[in-house]
Amino acid sequence: MAALKRFFNLLRLDKKDVFQLFFYAIFAGLLSLSLPLGIQAIINFIQAGRISASWIVLIVMVVIGVALIGILSLMQLRITENLQQKIFVRASFDFASRFPKIKFEALYNNYPPELANRFFDTISIQKGTSKLLLDFSAALLQIVFGIILLSLYHPYFIIFGILLVFLLYFIFKFSYRSGLETSLKESHFKYKVASWLQELARNNFSFRSDLNYDFALEKNNTLVTDYLGYREKHFRIIQRQFSQLIIFKMIITASLLSIGGYLVIQQKMNIGQFVAAEIIILLVINSVEKIILGLETFYDVLTSVEKIGSITDLTLEEHMSQDYDYCFTNIQLEIENLKFRFPDSKNDVLKTISMKISQGEKIYLDGENGSGKTTLIRILSGLLQPTSGVFFINDDSFRKINLQQYRSQIGTILNGETPFEGTIRENITFNDPSISNEDLKWVIEAMQLGEVIKSLPQGLDTKIFPEGKQLTSSNAQKILLARSIIHKPKVLFYENPTDHMDDAVARDIIEFLCAPNQQWTVIVSSKNQLWKTKAIRHIIMQNGKVVSDIKKT
Repeated sequence: MAALKRFFNLLRLDKKDVFQLFFYAIFAGLLSLSLPLGIQAIINFIQAGRISASWIVLIVMVVIGVALIGILSLMQLRITENLQQKIFVRASFDFASRFPKIKFEALYNNYPPELANRFFDTISIQKGTSKLLLDFSAALLQIVFGIILLSLYHPYFIIFGILLVFLLYFIFKFSYRSGLETSLKESHFKYKVASWLQELARNNFSFRSDLNYDFALEKNNTLVTDYLGYREKHFRIIQRQFSQLIIFKMIITASLLSIGGYLVIQQKMNIGQFVAAEIIILLVINSVEKIILGLETFYDVLTSVEKIGSITDLTLEEHMSQDYDYCFTNIQLEIENLKFRFPDSKNDVLKTISMKISQGEKIYLDGENGSGKTTLIRILSGLLQPTSGVFFINDDSFRKINLQQYRSQIGTILNGETPFEGTIRENITFNDPSISNEDLKWVIEAMQLGEVIKSLPQGLDTKIFPEGKQLTSSNAQKILLARSIIHKPKVLFYENPTDHMDDAVARDIIEFLCAPNQQWTVIVSSKNQLWKTKAIRHIIMQNGKVVSDIKKT
């Protein structure tokens, strides 16, 4: 979708407010152009050398016109403020609702936190749209009404209108595409710089030595140099457009003064009309200048809309209707001839895997790095869809299953998952009102979080920093484990869930999770060999294949 089309679609959401804004702009434009007519009449009275009631009335009318224009501008500001607020709210909810639903394949080779930075383009859209709607609408209407009014004074002024239209067409025709392209490139490297600064902040300890510090500055210098290069290219386009405007203003000003003076000398126009015409001409030229100067804002808005569009275009997971209900009393998983390949790969990561997993089994996935354990867990948990083969849940094809309902019956801990910013209670329960205090107490005791929570001044309501920075890695994992079992799911999918814990603590938690009386299925991949001793099924993977599947008797 073209950037301009995206922008129009954005405005279409609030077309009622936009139309109202244009209505006020038209009214204000007519009032502003009626002022020169009032001034013309006042000058004519002054030339006559007499003071009359009509002269005073005209002065009052002009002052009232100025006040009305100010009031209309204030009303336009109120509308644009509402638009800015709506744009921000929509963008925030659009991002918040999309990120958890974006397909894994769409996020492949992207860093989600860096993509989330695109949200800051909303500010550019807010401010830029407000400026465009206010300034561009007023300027365009002043140009149109001004040309019409000038043509009533004398047909010669029609030539002025034609030249003006040609100028605007020429500037947009030959500068729009290059201006937008350089603006997009500039924005691309702006985010590259921001992304690198984010990396420096996230790994600040790694860059404290002089050698690493120099590397950080050197890379920043390279990215900033690229940004400045495209910024300069974009500025040259804006500079060229403004240079064309200066030349145009010189030609138009000289021509119109000459024409106006000639018409006055030939008595085809009086002094009042000449002054009014010059005022209108100045208004029109200033309006053209406002449009040209506003082109940079125009490019910034289109670039920001395109950047946000790159997020909203990402493919979302498809969900079946909520009417299609399942009763998961037990969950049996089965895959047949399953294969999986990443989007940019020519080789299968998983190769013709078939297996059946019954409710309550405790399974340990073993194998070297790159053997396919993580990929298999993510397919079984519904994060990835197989490239080929079939995945059945209770004899129903995976592609028919409502993912939301399936995920409500499973608990997961995937590599890289950390606590989010919020209280400990929120991190465990997500403020689910259906979770009782008894269930919360049960999970805290099971995961040995009681002593930790008691030592905190606000207990469960203690705030956690992003990624659980003030917690030990062991306690962070305990919170994730508590979160995964709080709803007493049917299946647990774990990737290295206890690898940061002491052996004694890990042993107690593993024994709890794998106890025979626990009805949930456990499928775990971990370097901690305690899982292997407690599992009743040991699956070994190698090069994307299952090479051994042994059940304990």
